[in-house]
Amino acid sequence: MTMKETANITNKPDTGHTAPRLKDLSAAQWRTGIAAWLGWLFDGLDSHLYTLVAAPFVAQLLHVASASDPAVKEKSAWIQAAFLVGWALGGSFFGRVGDVLGRSRTLALTILTYALFTGLACFAGTWWQLLIFRFLAALGIGGEWAVGSALLAETWPRQWRFWISAVLQTGINIGVLLACLTVFLLSELPKPWSEVRYVFVIGILPALIVFWIRKSVGEPEEWHRARAAAEKPPHWTALFQGAVLRTTLLATIVCSLSLTAWWAFLFWNVQHLRSLPEIAGWSDGAKSRLASAGFFLVIGVSIFGNYFAALLGKLFGFRRAIALMCVGFFGTMVGAYCVPRGYVSLLFWIPWVGFFSGVFGLFTMYLPPLFPVLLRTTGAGFCFNIGRIAAAAGTVVFGLFATVNDYRIVLFWNAFLFLPAIIVVLLMPDEYREGPARA
Repeated sequence: MTMKETANITNKPDTGHTAPRLKDLSAAQWRTGIAAWLGWLFDGLDSHLYTLVAAPFVAQLLHVASASDPAVKEKSAWIQAAFLVGWALGGSFFGRVGDVLGRSRTLALTILTYALFTGLACFAGTWWQLLIFRFLAALGIGGEWAVGSALLAETWPRQWRFWISAVLQTGINIGVLLACLTVFLLSELPKPWSEVRYVFVIGILPALIVFWIRKSVGEPEEWHRARAAAEKPPHWTALFQGAVLRTTLLATIVCSLSLTAWWAFLFWNVQHLRSLPEIAGWSDGAKSRLASAGFFLVIGVSIFGNYFAALLGKLFGFRRAIALMCVGFFGTMVGAYCVPRGYVSLLFWIPWVGFFSGVFGLFTMYLPPLFPVLLRTTGAGFCFNIGRIAAAAGTVVFGLFATVNDYRIVLFWNAFLFLPAIIVVLLMPDEYREGPARA
């Protein structure tokens, strides 16, 4: 890079504005907060609808009698992997668009993308059509994370970042709970409306907020200033140059490890609950209700974990809080799967796993300020969402090593991914600085 190009990417975040009380926040700040929170809520809804109905829907598309058929396990894992790859690519692509086009405009585009293709999944006639629709929906879901987090990092005062990270993650959790509720209620309807494919229709709802975002949410002043000062936005390859390179690599490793462990848990735990020997004689509807209830517990308890993580962040800073939450993640997953358990025992353990998933709320406000302004959504989107590639591989690999109808051992070893994540996150910087990155 030339000296001028280097100067273009050394814009530091504006940390001067403060608001000691919520009532001191401006109307514009509230609008950006609401827009990002709604984006997170519908992100959670649309991203988890498939997780809850994967086995019965794929069985239906494959025309097999049982959701426990080995072919269902294989194809559903590939569909979930494609979704996570799309999430990663969408985070990188729309992250770049967010730096060039603006945060608000790109946020609207991402929401429209995932709403449209989640709804279209209802019309899938084959498993590979469902794979394509989930991949395309994931492009928008991954992009929404990067753009929404940068939008708030640039508009909300520094002292609120820990708590706003918890509030944002709670938006995702509520969206997931709505997905659980949708699946649960659907199973109670008479046929044909109880068919699992109809859950995807609810995924169209996020499109309704796009028009409000475009009308009411402006671009952050910090982004405008950086754009005005720069002759042109830095190339995305600046993530792998100079002082930024170390941060990019470390953040990518932490996100890849933690997201792989989390998504493997989310996906295979549902299958594990469905395949427990003690419920083998249950109807598909009863198994779906148990899976939904287990998922509901995990995500419901995670809301409390979000605020616990925020408190740790306030006390110890982002890096140490992330490390402590990963320690809890490891311990609870080992406890849940170290021995065979029935569904009653699992329903006690797995909510604790959900509690420590509050760590992901910390990433929303921690990652964007690690990068210069005009690399902010590019960097945050790449590092966090490229972890989905690893998570996609992990979902498939763990599934291939799992014995049919027994996923416990895979879920147990999955927990050990958090150990290297704990070490690496402690080597990361606190925020972006000119010159060599320092932990």
